[in-house]
Amino acid sequence: MPVLNRMLRYGLVGGTAAAVHIGVLLLLGQWMSLSLANPIAFLAASVAGYLGHALLTFREETGGRQFARRWLLLQYVVNISVCALLPLLKAPTLVLVFTPTLLNALIWSRAARFSAQARQHQQGHPPLLHADDLGLAEGVDAAILDLAQSGRLQGASLLVNGPTATAAMQAWRDLADPPPLSLHVCLTEGHGLPDCPEIPTGFGTLLLASFMPWQRRRIAPQLRTVLLQQISRYRQLTGLRHIRLDGHQHIHLVPLVLDAVLDLASDESITWVRTTREPLPEGLPLKLWWRSLQTGGLLKWLVLRLLSRLAIPRLRRAGLQTNRRFAGVLFSGSMFGTAFRRCWETAYSSITEERAAQPVVLIHPALPNAASGMDQAAFQQSVAFFSSTNRQKEWSSAQQL
Repeated sequence: MPVLNRMLRYGLVGGTAAAVHIGVLLLLGQWMSLSLANPIAFLAASVAGYLGHALLTFREETGGRQFARRWLLLQYVVNISVCALLPLLKAPTLVLVFTPTLLNALIWSRAARFSAQARQHQQGHPPLLHADDLGLAEGVDAAILDLAQSGRLQGASLLVNGPTATAAMQAWRDLADPPPLSLHVCLTEGHGLPDCPEIPTGFGTLLLASFMPWQRRRIAPQLRTVLLQQISRYRQLTGLRHIRLDGHQHIHLVPLVLDAVLDLASDESITWVRTTREPLPEGLPLKLWWRSLQTGGLLKWLVLRLLSRLAIPRLRRAGLQTNRRFAGVLFSGSMFGTAFRRCWETAYSSITEERAAQPVVLIHPALPNAASGMDQAAFQQSVAFFSSTNRQKEWSSAQQL
């Protein structure tokens, strides 16, 4: 009976979408050519199907909420492409009629399963809120310490060669229940070591060097030296033997850098490495997608997702733990307001996990004018990043959790 009910609802919505298609086509056909009117009519029908299947056909899965908008885009692009291609292939009439119908059923069913999984996650266990760049400046440290003291923060990453690292660690120890710390490996800015002339350097430079054998041979020894110095400094500041590790600007996921980390993992007791498998959040307004595109967040998300996919099997083979999910790259630099809430909700886990595997949501909070207290010459990228008022907005959004 439930299957029959679902089929009836699907047929009702599909019939309504077809009627919308025909109605819009007939209306627009009076003023424009059919070749132009048909894609517009198809878009109207796609919107009708998108809303109808989310709110009626698959309402048990969606809870009465819309599908993520990317499913509408996918359905429209796939159908337009198929309907343009099949006639060129001289497909039989039955194929012309039923191929789009079958594709639509597959797309909307997949969208429903995705929505059901998202709702299940949101009813599960919340992610861990994590802040990077402890030790970079007093204004950064103060915001991170405030969130930790209030119990909203579940972890922070220590920039061991940052100007305020020593003072930050003293304040961290004074917390009643300090959250776990991670070593925030910094290779893209900061003061270099005398025998490592090519570090610090850019993310892109190290990424390209990962695929050039002669570059790898030259840079790899320098990476090892810098990592050992930062590990030693981390132990000196924290007194910790076992090391949780991540990277400034996620530099640790670059293959060449990850090679050096894995080579040192056993001898230096590295037990956990952060990865950035970030699911796309649901319910985002179009202006946020546009913001992510403008700021390069979407490109950064694609690159780091690929690097994480390459890194995770290697981490597992080395016996290192990592987080299952992540949020904070897609809207890196603007994790506040709706973007922060949607990323937070998407990062929920439907199963009970040990802490090392729990999802991580990353923020970069700071007090106003935090950039003025930084080492202006050595940390130029961070000065620009922390000069934005978005740092205070991220701090405020985290306070409201």
